Amino acid sequence: MSQEIKNDRVYTKDHEWAKDEGDAIVIGITAYAVEQLGDITLVNLDVAEGDTIEAGKPFGTVESVKTLADLFAPISGTVVRVNKATLEERPELVNDDCYGGAWMVAIAPTDRSVLGGLLDAAAYAKLLEDSH
Repeated sequence: MSQEIKNDRVYTKDHEWAKDEGDAIVIGITAYAVEQLGDITLVNLDVAEGDTIEAGKPFGTVESVKTLADLFAPISGTVVRVNKATLEERPELVNDDCYGGAWMVAIAPTDRSVLGGLLDAAAYAKLLEDSH
């Protein structure tokens, strides 16, 4: 599996991605995170629509055959969509489609400008390169 990095979103040092879709910022985990975790066997999202979420705070966990990892919110705001039904029924989708169908939550941001402080695709690629 290649460590695919998409140019249409920004990234965190914790290997989450954030994509601005106009009404909300959609959050998921990166291909690198999936590769490091191994086969994802369980996704637990601890938030519901209408909840307020704070940047840097955990909003759920992903469990793999190797480990359990927290999911951290890259931005603060109100949760407007949660991909709970899909991910609870098919957590393995994260392994196959981490940038698409396996998104985690969508957040209406308190301050959209915070996205500018996250890593663009080139900076995220460099972070991965430097960590090897």
